[in-house]
Amino acid sequence: MRKFNLKGTVVERMKGIQRQEPKSEEPAGKPEAPEVKPVFSETQGVLSCAWRTDVGRLRRNNQDAVILGNGLAGVADGMGGHNGGEIASAGLRDGLLRETAGLQPDSGKLQEAVNTVNLELWKQQEEDLSLAGMGTTLTVIWPAEKEMVIGQVGDSRAYLLRNGEVTQVTQDHSMVADMVRKGVLTEEQAACHPMRNYITRAVGTEESVTVDMTMYERKQGDRWLICSDGLYGMIPGGELRRLMAVPDLEEAADLLLRAALEGGGKDNISLVLLQDDTVFPEEETVPESEDRPAGDETSGEVTVP
Repeated sequence: MRKFNLKGTVVERMKGIQRQEPKSEEPAGKPEAPEVKPVFSETQGVLSCAWRTDVGRLRRNNQDAVILGNGLAGVADGMGGHNGGEIASAGLRDGLLRETAGLQPDSGKLQEAVNTVNLELWKQQEEDLSLAGMGTTLTVIWPAEKEMVIGQVGDSRAYLLRNGEVTQVTQDHSMVADMVRKGVLTEEQAACHPMRNYITRAVGTEESVTVDMTMYERKQGDRWLICSDGLYGMIPGGELRRLMAVPDLEEAADLLLRAALEGGGKDNISLVLLQDDTVFPEEETVPESEDRPAGDETSGEVTVP
């Protein structure tokens, strides 16, 4: 696949950007986007949500978009010159909400919705040269009755906190992530690699896009974090786990945002925290000899590398 320097190198990202004065110590969680009211249906269970987005300490505008509505929860991190990234992420957000209106959570429907919006963004930049090169990442969760439908393009991420342990359940589409998977780099080396901001897949940069679709089994008490790299890139892994586990969801969101700002705030910061308090009835245990071959230990949970 052709690789895109969609975010540019660190030097290019810093060029011409004047450092802003540190933000005043107001409550950290004041969202900058217009009113967003997450709504989940009864069939989706008992879910609560907190979200934050912030321009950060170096950027002049916020090219992230938080996606909440129709039972969706996600983040889009736009990229492109001038206002191209902001147009791409907002266009993806608005298009997904339009395309999923009235639908029940389903991986095929989500894939179709992303494909439709991707083509719209592609045509938009083909017709307007000032938007050439714009694109956006996408990490989105659509809770179905027993599973989380997860769509992934780019290097925003979804994390799961379950039983005190945090797991990254999405795979980054980036050059350094590919190198880590091949054993060329360690996680530690990747975190400071000069090409860590080169991504290999985004929405809107090609006529078609491949979305990684994952179905992840839901469990009562799960807490999900969906975020742009402006969050996870500023917070060490152990601190991320500690802050995700703060009992009050709104406080946890505030603390995560504040930690990213105090860690440097070098990029736009966006996050959605999703708490799953749905009670799932225990599945009946089927005798091994009756309904499945002996030795079949397949679990209902999908393991993400």
